[in-house]
Amino acid sequence: MLEKLAKQTAIYGISTIVVRFLSYLLTPYYTRIFGQEAYGIVTDIYALIPLALTLLTMGMESSYFRFSAKAEQAGGDVRGAKRQLFATTWGATSLAAVLFFAVILLFRDTVARTMGEAYVAHPEYIVWVGLIILFDVSACIPFSRLREQGRSMTFVGLKALNVVLNVALAVAFGAAGLFRTEFGVGWVFVANLAASVVTWAAILATTDRTLPRIDGRLLRAVFAYSLPLLVGGLAGTANEFIDRQLIKYLVPAGAMAQLGVYGAITKIAVVMMLFYQMYRLAAEPFFLSNFRKEEFVAMNAAALKYYVMASMLIFLGIALFRDLFALIVGRDFREGIYILPVVLGANVLTGVWLNLSFWYKREERTSLAIVVTGTGLVAMLLFGFSFIPRWGYYGAAWARLASETAMVAVSWWLNRRFFPTPYDWRRMGEYTAAALAVFAAAKAVASCAGNMFVSYTFNITVLAAYVAYLIRREKIDLRAMMRAVLKRS
Repeated sequence: MLEKLAKQTAIYGISTIVVRFLSYLLTPYYTRIFGQEAYGIVTDIYALIPLALTLLTMGMESSYFRFSAKAEQAGGDVRGAKRQLFATTWGATSLAAVLFFAVILLFRDTVARTMGEAYVAHPEYIVWVGLIILFDVSACIPFSRLREQGRSMTFVGLKALNVVLNVALAVAFGAAGLFRTEFGVGWVFVANLAASVVTWAAILATTDRTLPRIDGRLLRAVFAYSLPLLVGGLAGTANEFIDRQLIKYLVPAGAMAQLGVYGAITKIAVVMMLFYQMYRLAAEPFFLSNFRKEEFVAMNAAALKYYVMASMLIFLGIALFRDLFALIVGRDFREGIYILPVVLGANVLTGVWLNLSFWYKREERTSLAIVVTGTGLVAMLLFGFSFIPRWGYYGAAWARLASETAMVAVSWWLNRRFFPTPYDWRRMGEYTAAALAVFAAAKAVASCAGNMFVSYTFNITVLAAYVAYLIRREKIDLRAMMRAVLKRS
């Protein structure tokens, strides 16, 4: 069974890396054509969009996977039941998106004033972003349907279409000098909107001519399951964006510039987030399928251990060579590269509590999501209000790490209390401690040597030693793995 998860993760992984890499090409591009404050607007907007997506999809992506599995378990007209489920969830989310955009259009000036001085001069930014949200939300359930059907290549192809078109238009607008006009950053949103509209039109071809149509009885059942996920998702998404908002409102001077630097540095952690995203895309439908409890427990425990191993390798691969990764962003943004290890650590913990959340989604105890993400939000606010006014974006990075740590701690306690799973915490702690020791040693050598060649030679050596340690500790047979790969190819 874990081979199936590994295969799905690889399919989503390789393709997601390619697609997201194209998307992240915009980071070095934008940080070289915009100043810190202008890029701060981009960071601000793209931190808020996921909150709107979470609110308007209402937790129905996870609900779609769970109710599809229940339809298969019930038997009968499975195809018809799934079609009705798709039409209902798609109709509900699309209706929510239309109503949301209507509100944004009517109250754009009020929203612009609420968001800060940078938007008062350009309330039209709000309208363009509202349209992006409208089309992206309307495409969410069709994309979930592709994942549920195992049509990973179609899923990735459409995501790639979106990204390629977005990047191409952004570069074209830059070449045409549009970013230097009065509308400026607004052209970033125009490029995104065009890509979203084309993607939405393309994904309609995968819906088998199903129309969004809400079945009230089914929607009530789905929403009863998804409501706790919605509340928990809002708290979780707030954790993802609230650090940016706290910078904007709590930093005494130069807040938008600091927001721009923070946004650029967090983008450098792209590899870690790519791994998390590709794992989530594969693992969510996989673990919410109809496995027996014994199978689920064993697979989830093993999956978390291998996730931690891979995550710590990625952490070291980026953190040990962060000066090279700093070249990704423009010169004005590299001053914040020292926060990168903290950001990476927070991203590792995001994947840990994701694994710890699958059991209560499977057992339909989704109200526990509110406890987990609510705890994270409280921690973010407590540490954010304490650290950010004094330390700026450095404090925001530590507040994020504290938030993720709190969510892992609560998730661990809930798992032990209600659904004991034999996670190998001792082994995972050993791998984490060893990785942090390697990082500390590399940092000490770098400060003492004062020579980049010596420092990087040492870093490469200890990274290779860590890989060898993992292979030996887990008794991984590399030859057998290579033979299996060659045999399949």
